[in-house]
Amino acid sequence: MSKIAFVFPGQGAQYVGMGKDIVENFEVANNVFELASEAIGYDMKKMCFEGPEEELKKTENTQPAILTTCIAIAKVLEEKGIVPDITAGLSLGEYASLVISKAMDFKDAVSLVKKRGKYMQEAVPLGIGTMAAILGMQREDLEKALERAEEFGIVEAANFNSPGQIVISGEVKAVEKACEFAKELGAKKAVMLPVSAPFHCSMLIPAGEKLELELKNIDIKDLQIPVIANVHADYYKDKKEVIDLLVKQVSNSVLWEDSVIRMMEDGVDTFIEIGPGKSLSQFIKKISKKVKKQVITYNIENSETLDKVLDNLANK
Repeated sequence: MSKIAFVFPGQGAQYVGMGKDIVENFEVANNVFELASEAIGYDMKKMCFEGPEEELKKTENTQPAILTTCIAIAKVLEEKGIVPDITAGLSLGEYASLVISKAMDFKDAVSLVKKRGKYMQEAVPLGIGTMAAILGMQREDLEKALERAEEFGIVEAANFNSPGQIVISGEVKAVEKACEFAKELGAKKAVMLPVSAPFHCSMLIPAGEKLELELKNIDIKDLQIPVIANVHADYYKDKKEVIDLLVKQVSNSVLWEDSVIRMMEDGVDTFIEIGPGKSLSQFIKKISKKVKKQVITYNIENSETLDKVLDNLANK
């Protein structure tokens, strides 16, 4: 029996114009943007459709903007009768999964991720922390590079995205040294990333503590669709786990590769990436080659890609 997973991207996928033609063509998507504007107190359409890019790139704007675009598209799919068997999202994308699973109301989620973005940005002063992508290296070898770099400061694995792509995070000097050591130990490439904070490492624990206080103020309901959590690449057992796992997620590694493998093992053969960009689809293709699983990946970010996916699913 074929299973469908909805997967949602994280920060970095944004671009000016995202969601525009979906909103122009579907009332249900327009309603999502209207709700977002009400919840956060500024015009979400203007932010996503017009920018400017510098404003959209600010973490506290990026996170609600991407979440809004993802949910707007997902609601169109729901309206067309397409619902997932399982859902997961990368970092910020996990909030979209929780909204789709009915664990969290969209208005609560969009307000929450605006604050999450602000807390993550404020946790570490600008210039103190950074991130880098390490390409073409096994986890075990990267661990050795990180151990060697620890004498220069905090540096940790932040995202296990796909075979051969791991992102590290921490203090600038330690991250730079880890890149050097990774290359010495056989990494094909080590690229410093243009980010404003060291996400998904222990330096972000204070942001998680602030987020916890906000999470305690919202109504979390039973999950109607299984959601895989980034922190342990396993399913949320029940709504009682939501606060704990979302707090940990801020400062823990994102186990995306493991999450995708888990979904494949549980029978998912069709992945629909919903929202701006195609990075998750690319990761999933690499992961499927590694585990030798035949899967189909789609991405939906506008009306054209939506029509294509609807046609393909109708003909399956």
